[in-house]
Amino acid sequence: MIGKMARRTLYEYPSDMEPLLPEDRDGSLAALALQTIRGSERLRGKLHPATRRGVAELVQSMNSYYSNLIEGHRTRPMDIDRALRQEFGGNREQRNLQQLHWAHVETERWMKVALGTMSTAEVCSGDFLCAIHREFYSRLPDEFKNIASETGRLERIESGALRMSVVSVGIHVPPAPASLPRFLKRFSSFYAPLVEESQRGLIAAAAAHHRLAWIHPFLDGNGRVTRLFTLAWFSKIGLAGDGLWTLSRGFARQQSEYKAMLAQADERRLNDFDGRGYLSDRRLGNFCEFVLKTALDQIAFMEDLLELEALQRRVLAFGKRLETEGALLKGSGELLRDILLRGEIPRGDVARIVGVSPRTGQTISGALLRANLLQSDSPKGSLRLGFPALASASYFPNLFPAGAD
Repeated sequence: MIGKMARRTLYEYPSDMEPLLPEDRDGSLAALALQTIRGSERLRGKLHPATRRGVAELVQSMNSYYSNLIEGHRTRPMDIDRALRQEFGGNREQRNLQQLHWAHVETERWMKVALGTMSTAEVCSGDFLCAIHREFYSRLPDEFKNIASETGRLERIESGALRMSVVSVGIHVPPAPASLPRFLKRFSSFYAPLVEESQRGLIAAAAAHHRLAWIHPFLDGNGRVTRLFTLAWFSKIGLAGDGLWTLSRGFARQQSEYKAMLAQADERRLNDFDGRGYLSDRRLGNFCEFVLKTALDQIAFMEDLLELEALQRRVLAFGKRLETEGALLKGSGELLRDILLRGEIPRGDVARIVGVSPRTGQTISGALLRANLLQSDSPKGSLRLGFPALASASYFPNLFPAGAD
């Protein structure tokens, strides 16, 4: 909500958002962080690198789906596939939602490239946060670039610009617009040294997720920027399992609790035993625990989905079903399963794997390429598995909500 917050005192000093890291007296947060680090390492070794890249692209799309769902925007996986191919629907509402998804995925792609040339300290900088916002909003249709004030007047959202208006989020009134640069400078100076693959670094990432949402630096889009920022932190320290899991799915599946935990961590210090900062140390600790448990849950979910023996059975069964329906030629299922196990194969191997003539092998691989069930970097390049919406529900049950397609 935008407007003048009468009779409310606005936060003006960075000390108002202390503590920036919970105390963790009993070491429970550190234990959860260690489990998360180890779980992510296990996940990375589940698949051949070529197959892993394909799954990571699917997870990237899933990350956008769930982040948008948290904001109240639901897109179908089939429409998402079309959006990534720049095939936007004729219906205006559908087209806008596709563009919203496309903007998120493109911003995430931009972000991952940018991280390659950045220092760990820059992940927490105000410049990087504004760049995430700019990259996202510069790709949106005009319908998503306006927000209503308390009086109903529309205000324009400027891509990458800090807000110039007083806002409220539930009962929380974020810092005064003029003080935002000071808050972001303190945010960066405290958290930048903690962007590291360590237990303390992971707890800090969870705490920073809340404190950035608390600062609410932009007129709109703060939730998406905050989730992308946390993904950037995890990616920079190698904790994202090469892109094989995402927090957004966990947050969306327990959306009410996620928002409640964010709101509770806005609370001021509860009593003399609740830390030494202006805000509640206990509530911040509770939020960090929630984030770490959500991370563990999502890592475990993806570990189960990527169990190789079960995954190859699902891939084979999917291919066989389409063969029976006449959508694919005989032998396609075995080929998909073989490529899953090997990661990628030369095109000349198709005929030998399926047991057909080279010409028929070309026909089979061509049909699979057109369906995006196989991918290749060039007309004569090696073949690897693709993960279109057509197959994702069969390969990875429950990746998207039931009925999402």
